[in-house]
Amino acid sequence: MATDTLKSTTGASGLRRLLLDNGALTALIVLVVAMSALSGDFLTTDNLLNVGVQAAVTAILAFGVTFVIVSAGIDLSVGSVAALSATVLAWSATSQGMPVVLAVLLAIATGIACGLVNGFLISYGKLPPFIATLALLSVARGLSLVISQGSPIAFPSSISHLGDTLGGWLPVPVLVMVGMGLITAFVLGRTYIGRAMYAIGGNEEAARLSGLRVKKQKLAIYAFSGLFAAAAGIVLAARLSSAQPQAAQGYELDAIAAVVIGGASLAGGTGKASGTLIGALILAVLRNGLNLLSVSAFWQQVVIGVVIALAVLLDTVRRKAGATPVAAGTGGNKGRQAATYVLAAVVAAAIVGATSLLHGGSSDAGKSQKIGLSLSTLNNPFFVSIRAGAQAEAKKLGVDLTVTDAQNDASQQANQLQNFTSEGLGTIIVNAVDSDAVTPAAKAVNKAGIPLVAVDRAVNNADTAALVASDNVAGGKLAAKDLAEKLGGKGKIVVLQGQAGTSASRERGAGFTEGLKAYPGIEVVAKQPADWDRTKGLDVMTNLLQAHPDIDGVFAENDEMALGAIKALGSKAGKSVQVIGFDGTEDGLNAVKAGTLYASVAQQPSELGRIAVRNAVKVAEGGKVEKSVMVPVKVVTKENVADFAG
Repeated sequence: MATDTLKSTTGASGLRRLLLDNGALTALIVLVVAMSALSGDFLTTDNLLNVGVQAAVTAILAFGVTFVIVSAGIDLSVGSVAALSATVLAWSATSQGMPVVLAVLLAIATGIACGLVNGFLISYGKLPPFIATLALLSVARGLSLVISQGSPIAFPSSISHLGDTLGGWLPVPVLVMVGMGLITAFVLGRTYIGRAMYAIGGNEEAARLSGLRVKKQKLAIYAFSGLFAAAAGIVLAARLSSAQPQAAQGYELDAIAAVVIGGASLAGGTGKASGTLIGALILAVLRNGLNLLSVSAFWQQVVIGVVIALAVLLDTVRRKAGATPVAAGTGGNKGRQAATYVLAAVVAAAIVGATSLLHGGSSDAGKSQKIGLSLSTLNNPFFVSIRAGAQAEAKKLGVDLTVTDAQNDASQQANQLQNFTSEGLGTIIVNAVDSDAVTPAAKAVNKAGIPLVAVDRAVNNADTAALVASDNVAGGKLAAKDLAEKLGGKGKIVVLQGQAGTSASRERGAGFTEGLKAYPGIEVVAKQPADWDRTKGLDVMTNLLQAHPDIDGVFAENDEMALGAIKALGSKAGKSVQVIGFDGTEDGLNAVKAGTLYASVAQQPSELGRIAVRNAVKVAEGGKVEKSVMVPVKVVTKENVADFAG
C-alpha cells in the first residue's frame, strides 16, 4: 500500500538520495540561508514569527488539500469555503445574536457541508474533481457575498483572540497551524482512512477490488478538506478582526502549491504533513524575504511560479530515480527521517548564525530615511499614479522608499505591514485594502513605535500620524449632482460598483446615493459590481443594457469601469447616455476630452503620493504634521479638462 515515505530501489549515492527524498527541506534551508545573507532584517525573532503567522492560513488550507491530493483528487474550492465559513460565523454571532460557541460550530459545519457536496458530486455524480470543486468555488464565494451583502462583518472579540499572541510574543495562528499539522500527520499515518487515502491515490481500482468503499471514503476525504478550510477561514478572519467576503481569493492555488512543493504527487499516492508544512513555509519565506529585499510584487509571482515548476520537476526526477513507496506502518525510516530533520536544523542554524554576523546592527542604520508604502493594488492606473508621485517625492528628498502591492488582499497587506515592522522603518505609509481589516496590523505598527501615515483611505481604530486623502463621500455627492443636472433632473441610470466590501466602494456609493436624494426624478434601475476592472465594466454594462436599453446615465465608481461601460455603450456614450467616472486617471481624462466620458471626479493621485511621502519624512524626523490632509476633488468635464493638472 502506498505511503508518504519513499525508499530507493537504485544504487544512487547516499547524498543524492538524501537530497531527492528531502528536496523541500533542502530548498527551505537554502532559502533561509540566502535570505539571511541578503537581508539583515530577515533573521530576527520578530520576523521569523511573522513568517510563521504568514504561513499559518496557507498551511492549514494545505493540510486539508493534502488529504485530497494523496487520494489523487484536487480541491479548488478551499479559499471560497474559508471565506464562507468565516462569514457564516461572523453573521450568526453578530447579526443573528447566536452564542459564539454555536456560531463556531455552525461555521465548521458549513465547511464540512461544502466538502460533502464536493465528495458527493465526485463520487456519486461522477464529476471530475476539477469541475466539481471549481463549481463550488463560485457557489461558496457567491453565498459569502449574499450573506454579508458585500460588506465586511466584524468578528466576535472572543474569536478575534485567535489572531493575537500568547505571552505577548507567541502567535496563536502558529499554534493552530502546528495543531492542525499534528492532526493531519495522525490521520495520514495512524488511521484506517489515512491508509485508504494512499490506497485510493495509488490505484483506485485496486483499492475498490480489495474491499475499500471508495465512494464513502471520498466523501470523508473532501469533508476533511472542508473542515480544514473552515479552520483556516476562522484564523484568517481573526487576524483581520472581520470576515471579508472576498477573503482568501487565490489561496487554493497557494495551498495546492504548498502540498506539491512539499513532495506530494498530483498523481496521488504520496504526501505527508511535514512536507506540506515545509511547502507552506517555503512560500512564506519567499514572500517575506522578497518583501524585505524590495522585490516587485509582480516579480514575486514569477519567482513563486518558478519554484512550483521546480518542485514538480523534482518529483519527476525522484520518480525516474527509482523511488518506490514503503508499506504503511513501517518504522525503519522514521528514525532516519527524524535524524535528517535534526541534522538539517543544526546545519541551517550554524550557517545562518555565521551569516547573521555580516549584518550586525544593520537593521537600525538610516532608520529615519527608510519608508515603506503598502498599496492596495498596482493593477489600477490610479494607484500606479500614487506610486509615481510617492517615488518622485522620495527621490527629491533623498529617502529610501519600498513599495509593495497587496493585490486587493487584506491578509497580504497585513503581512506586508508585519514585514515593514520587522525592518524597523522610519515611517510606514498604508493605502488600506479595507479600513477595518487593516486595523490589527496597524495596531502592531503602533505598538512597535513606528509612525503610520494613511493615504487615500483611512485606517479605523488605530493611531495614524496623518491621513492624506480625498473625500470619497464628497466625491460621490459631486458625481450625483453633476450627472443629475446634466440629465435635467430626471432619467434612468445604472451604477457600476467597485469590489464588494472595500471601503472606497462603500464611501463613493454612499455619497452618490446621498447626493441623488435632491433629485427625485432620477431613478437608479440597477447596481452591479465590476470590481474596479475595465473588462468587467464592459461585460457588466453589456449585460445591463439587455435589461435596461433605455438608460440615460451611468455612474462608475472608478474610471476603469467607466471606460468599460463606454465601450459597451458604443455610439450612445456621450450622446444619449452620459457616463461619469471617478479618479481622474490619464485614460479617463482622455475620454473626457474625446466626449465619450461626460466627466470624472478627479482626485489628483500623484499629489496624494507626494504629500504622503512628504508627511512621512517629516514625522520620522520628529516634526509635526496635520492630522488630516484633504486633497480637493474636482469634477473634470470637457470644458475644464485642459486646465486640470492631476
